[in-house]
Order: sequence, then structure tokens, then C-alpha cells
Amino acid sequence: MAGERLSKAMIKTMTTYFDRNLDRDERKAILKPWAEEARALLKLALPLIAMQLAQIGSLTADVIMVGELGHEAIAATGVGAVLFYFTWLIGYGPVMAVSPIVAQILGAHPNDRARVRAAVRMGLWAVALLCLPLMTVLIWAKPILIALGQDPKIAAMAEPWVHAVAFGLPFALGFGVLRGFAAAIGRQNAVLVVAIMTVLVNIALNYVLIYGNLGAPALGVQGSGIASAIAYAFSFFAMLAFFLLAPSFKKYRLLHRFARFDRAKFAEVFRLGAPMGASMLFEAMLFNTATLMMGTFGAASVAAHQIAMNVGSITFMVPLGIGLAATVRVGLHAGARNIEAARRAGYTAIVAGAGFMLVCAVVIALIPHTLTSIYVPTSDPKNAEVVTLAVTFLYVAAIFQLFDALQVTAQMSLRGMKDAQAPMWIAGLSYWLVGFALAWGLGIWAGMQGLGVWIGLAAGLAAAGFGMVARFELLSQRKLA
Repeated sequence: MAGERLSKAMIKTMTTYFDRNLDRDERKAILKPWAEEARALLKLALPLIAMQLAQIGSLTADVIMVGELGHEAIAATGVGAVLFYFTWLIGYGPVMAVSPIVAQILGAHPNDRARVRAAVRMGLWAVALLCLPLMTVLIWAKPILIALGQDPKIAAMAEPWVHAVAFGLPFALGFGVLRGFAAAIGRQNAVLVVAIMTVLVNIALNYVLIYGNLGAPALGVQGSGIASAIAYAFSFFAMLAFFLLAPSFKKYRLLHRFARFDRAKFAEVFRLGAPMGASMLFEAMLFNTATLMMGTFGAASVAAHQIAMNVGSITFMVPLGIGLAATVRVGLHAGARNIEAARRAGYTAIVAGAGFMLVCAVVIALIPHTLTSIYVPTSDPKNAEVVTLAVTFLYVAAIFQLFDALQVTAQMSLRGMKDAQAPMWIAGLSYWLVGFALAWGLGIWAGMQGLGVWIGLAAGLAAAGFGMVARFELLSQRKLA
């Protein structure tokens, strides 16, 4: 079988490379296919990594700029973001399906623009269908947060932020569809340009609307939400302009017959996207639930949690970018029915992501106070509790860096093979049977509070990481249908 042949080839690569009887050319021949895959992966991944860093840079700017208003403002945007990203995650399932669908189409038929266009069109249709009910949920932000045990004062501060950012939801999801298409056809540099421009727009609007500069009213936390919504709209329309005007995109004629319904592609977008979205929802809602649990411990715990989460999110963008590239690389090989190349692409991504995060773990463990000082003045006695908690959480974040890399690169490699059901179950069991159970048990029942919650998060990621890698090992040994 192809999987058995590749397994033997991998063993041979590891055991024979250091054979003293091999000359230099023979050693190069052993590593050549892996080196070629690594180059192709990194060529695709680097702009995607930069794009992800630009996007998290925008969120980091929000936290830092809102932080000038005090740790309660950070807490308000943190718990408000739980609701917004819950709706975003529900809508993001069909969005994630676009990239592997397009990659496999092009892997099998490189010039099939009609089916590519239909997949992107149905992805945008799905966004339009889902957004109105999702935005409606956000109207009741304050009562929902209070019902979830949040401080009424923090919930009241969060509500205007949620109401404002809700208008950016359809544009955020629409941009995701266009981004997935661009990555699948190898034109991700355009996405990077738009992402950087979006960060600049968001920071500028934050400066104006949060603090009331340039004659604008000082809207505080609400101003940050308005800035984010406008930035989301900017990213979508700027990306759409690229597709309509740039020659490399224009030939796909994405808006051609936009009103035409494609039943098969619409069903595939939801059939593949629903379990993908559920997998992502299981993970994200564990972290969002952790934020809500932190809210029951006080504003200082929420602020410290947001700081540690933001640091971890920044480092996570690199393996996430590698994973996005792996979806395309594995998808192209899977579409061409080359299981050996698909397996090699997946493992190249897994190793690259894990290696990077090991370095990040060491850095975070060495300088947690320095990282915390970026977000709040550590010399201010008012922030003493926040600083102490943030440093503690960062130590735990350093531990789960490797597990985070394993789960995201392996899961996205599985997406390239259109494997969605099994990763969904792995995610659900890992994050909730393991992660949530430990977070609640240690944090609330055992009285460890924030530290217990973070230990639960680390355990959930570890289970998911090993589970996703095991699934990829199993599936990539099977002959493609």
C-alpha cells in the first residue's frame, strides 16, 4: 500500500541518513523530497503567517489602547469578545471549507475556474445566510453576560462594544472566504497587503474614537468596537477590489453569475464546513468559557487572563499560518491522488510548527514580567494583582505552546484531506471531557481559581494535539479514494 511504502521511506530517511557508507549526494537524495516540500510550504506559509500576525496585531492594539482606560475596560472588551467570537465561530465553519474545496479542485483540474468560482460564490452565500440571525443574538449582550455570571458593571461596559462590532461580522466572515480562495490559488500576498492596511486603519480609528482625538467624541470601549467594525468592512471591500482589478484574480470572474445557485457546492460547503466549524467552536468556546470563569474571580483575573491569552495568541499565529498553508499543500496533493506527497506535506507542517513553538515556550518562560509590562504599567501598585496573575498564567502558556502547534497543524492537514468528522470528535472530547472538566474542577471546585483554569486549558490542548497527530498518521496511510 502507498501508506506502507511511505512509512518505510520515512524510516529509511531517519535510519540511513547517518549511515557512514553514504556519500554526500546520497544523503541529499534522501532528504530532497522533504526539502522541496519544506520550501513549497514556507513559500506559501510566510505571507499567511505575516497576515495572521497583522490580524492579531490589530487585536493587540485594541487591548493595549483600551488598557489605557483601566483594567476594567480590558475585562469588558474581553467578556464582550466572548459573545462576538461565539457568533463569528458559528459562521466561520462554511468559510473554512472554501480553501480545501478549491485546493482539491485545482489539484485534480488546474484550469477548472468555473467550479472554483462556484465554491467561492457559495461560501459568500453561506455567510449572507448566517449573518442576520447571528447578529440578532448580539442585541442581548448585557443580559446574556449577566446570566453567565459576569459582574453587571463589566457587562454594562461590554454591551456597547458588542453592539458596535456586530456590524462588522458579515465583513469579517466574507473576508475569510476571500482569504481562503487567495491562499488556495497561491496568491496570498494580496491578503497580506490588505491585512496590514486593515491594522493601520483599525489603530487610527482607535486613536480617534476611543480617546476623542481630531475633534471626534471620546467613546471609550464603544469606540474600539466601532473601529473594529469599520476595519472589518475595509478588509472585505479592499480584498474584493483586488479580485476584481488584479489580473491574477480577475481571470476567475468571481462575481460572474453571482446570483446563480449551485446546489452541489452549497451542500459541500455546509457538509464540510459544519464539522470544521464545530471543531473550532469546541476549542474556542473552551477558551471563552475560561474567560467567563475568570470573570467570577474578579476583574483582575479577567485582565490577567486577557494579557496571557494575547501573548499566546501572537505566538500561535505562526503555526496557524503554517497550518493554513498545510491545508492547501495537502489539498493539492490529495486532489491529485498523491497520498505520499500529502503525508509528507502534513508532517512537514507539523514539525515546522512544533519547532517554532518550542522556541516561543523558552522565551515566554524567561521574560514573563517583560511581556506583562507591555500591557499594563507593572510599577503601578494598582496593577499588582494583575501582574502577579498574568506572570503565573504565562508560565502555563509556555508549557502548552508545543501542544497548540501540534493540534492546529495536524488538524489543518486533515482539512486538506477533507477529513472533518473525526477531528470534530477529537476536539470535542479533548477540550470538554479533558480541558473543561479539569479547568472547572481545579479552578472552581478545588479553589485554585485562575491557575486551575489554565492547567485545564493546557491539558485540553495536549489531548487534542496528540489526538490530531494520531488521526493524521492513521488517515495518511490509507489509499485515497
